[in-house]
Amino acid sequence: MRLSVLFLVAISMALAGSVTIKSLVFPAQTSTSYTELVPLRPLNVNAFTLCMRVATEDSSQRDMILFAYRTESTDELNVWREVGDWLSLYLTSSGDGVYFKVPVLGALETHLCVTWDASSGAVALFLNGRKSLFKIYRKGHVLQSGGRVILGQDLDSMSGDFDASQSFVGEISDVNMWDSVLSASTIQDLYSGMRAPRGNIFDWETAVFDVYGQVEVVSREL
Repeated sequence: MRLSVLFLVAISMALAGSVTIKSLVFPAQTSTSYTELVPLRPLNVNAFTLCMRVATEDSSQRDMILFAYRTESTDELNVWREVGDWLSLYLTSSGDGVYFKVPVLGALETHLCVTWDASSGAVALFLNGRKSLFKIYRKGHVLQSGGRVILGQDLDSMSGDFDASQSFVGEISDVNMWDSVLSASTIQDLYSGMRAPRGNIFDWETAVFDVYGQVEVVSREL
């Protein structure tokens, strides 16, 4: 079943600036449950910051996709939780990704950001406002536009070809993306829920998305 969702943030002065956002709940492994995001602008970029809030109790020994962007020819940008408590970033489907050893993702929500700048190739991971070491990856690369952005499944082709064993199980929310590398202090503000510049590629407060399968949309306060 397809459900088109457009939501706007509700800010209540009576609640001292609390913000109501939508969370996406993926209850089980499937090859049919996913969410497709509509970007505000093409993803033809040479730098980005991608942030989201993630929680999962899936402790199975399997790789699990968190974010997938694919064009007709290749996987342009994938973020994975991989076996052995690694988070990984792949830019294009050819060659290796870049890996970060991290504390295991669990039922308690984690604020996750990945930054990348083609001019230096510098990649960093932020978990709950704390920055990893820099790693160098895909210096000079440029992401191409014209693809699909999917949460919950790995796109093996533009039509899908999803594999249930790689599907996400848990909750994803507050997905934002910028075409630049945000400062560490801004990412810390985002983690703590403070008002900060909204994403110019994806802005979760005004995001347009379609949900399919068993995905449930739940409102909550951030």
